[in-house]
Amino acid sequence: MSKVVDTVTGLARPIVEKYGCELWDVEYVKEAGSWFLRVYIDRPDGVSINDCENVSHELDPLLDEYDALFTGSYTFEVSSAGAERQLRRPSDFERFTGRLVEVKLYSARNGRKTFLGNLAGSKDGDIELDISGERHSFKSPEIANVRLRIG
Repeated sequence: MSKVVDTVTGLARPIVEKYGCELWDVEYVKEAGSWFLRVYIDRPDGVSINDCENVSHELDPLLDEYDALFTGSYTFEVSSAGAERQLRRPSDFERFTGRLVEVKLYSARNGRKTFLGNLAGSKDGDIELDISGERHSFKSPEIANVRLRIG
């Protein structure tokens, strides 16, 4: 992780938890020439706009104290992880075993780069999908991303 992401994660986690949410992810990315700092939060019963506002209002002044970490100006956002969130950590894969996911590959396999099926298992970044009753295995180096999908 980058120093920005590590620092913001440390600052955000206690604030997010104070409001009964889970810190899902932090990203600091450059898109179309602008920097974005995004904090994604989650809650089992769903994230409200008030949750996002509360976290944003409390975290924003703390970020001002760490301006030297950032490459110039950036846009700060706090939002829900979303129903069709990307799965990254081993705990994500454990939590959502059995759920419908979409796997995108870097290179085509049998003429396809995208596979949709139920997450059957994962180990060391490799995953297995159940697609119409058939098991399909994907190795970590070939996986571009995995996202939850609403069925």
